[in-house]
Amino acid sequence: MDLWQGIVLGLVQGLTEFLPVSSSAHLRVAGELIGANDPGAAFTAITQIGTELAVILYFRKDIARIIAAWWWALIGRRGASFKARTGWPTSDSPADRDAQMAWFIALGSIPIVVLGLAFQDVIEHTFRNLYIIAGTLIGFALILGWADRVAKRRKAIDELTMRDSIFYGFAQSLALIPGVSRSGGTITMGLLLGYTREAAARYSFLLALPAVLGSGLYQLVKSAGGESAESLVVTGVATVTAFAVGYAVIVGFLKLISHRSFAPFVWYRIGAGALVLVLLGAGTLQAYAGA
Repeated sequence: MDLWQGIVLGLVQGLTEFLPVSSSAHLRVAGELIGANDPGAAFTAITQIGTELAVILYFRKDIARIIAAWWWALIGRRGASFKARTGWPTSDSPADRDAQMAWFIALGSIPIVVLGLAFQDVIEHTFRNLYIIAGTLIGFALILGWADRVAKRRKAIDELTMRDSIFYGFAQSLALIPGVSRSGGTITMGLLLGYTREAAARYSFLLALPAVLGSGLYQLVKSAGGESAESLVVTGVATVTAFAVGYAVIVGFLKLISHRSFAPFVWYRIGAGALVLVLLGAGTLQAYAGA
């Protein structure tokens, strides 16, 4: 991969990671169109470190507050009982929603970690078939559009429950299939559970942090010993590009969905999936890279 190709793919990653359109699908298609072939699951995971650092920067106050509340509760500042240490309400104090949020994020991260390790080979190879990606782009566009239409959208993020965090976690794990979209899957679940568009998106961003950063760092360590210095530099530049662009997208996306529906993203996904099918039929793209 040349440096300019890395910059383009970093731009694509930053633009699409937080939108419900699937960054992994866009990287898969864009990589082949610009002659970089399939960038691969490892490149995707590493560049996602950049976009997750953008999440940390944007939500830094929320993250600091959640971590602090979790720690103070855990060491017994609220009391010595199990409920007090985990943020649940006790006879002496109400629930600590920030401490609970830390546990909800941890609980919601379990499905994607377990399934990601169990099906790693399938994820890195079989699921990167462009026919599968086209199908998931279109199929989950329809699900997102339906959820946005029927959802009640009343609940705020501080009304999150343990049950809802588990549902969110399984929805996030669907993003292991390129084309589904991590944010798209979790936002869709949030809408179906009755959360507002903004609440669903904000929790989606926070929930992604442990799993995505963990996956990216794992792939970075795994790749560091077997990649050339030039390849690592290209991946590093792509990651920095993804960070800068991703931060701007977070700001714009949260403002947009507070006033608008997800309809533009639904139609975009349908159009993108259809375009992939057309390019496959014309021979411009191959179902598997290098085929």
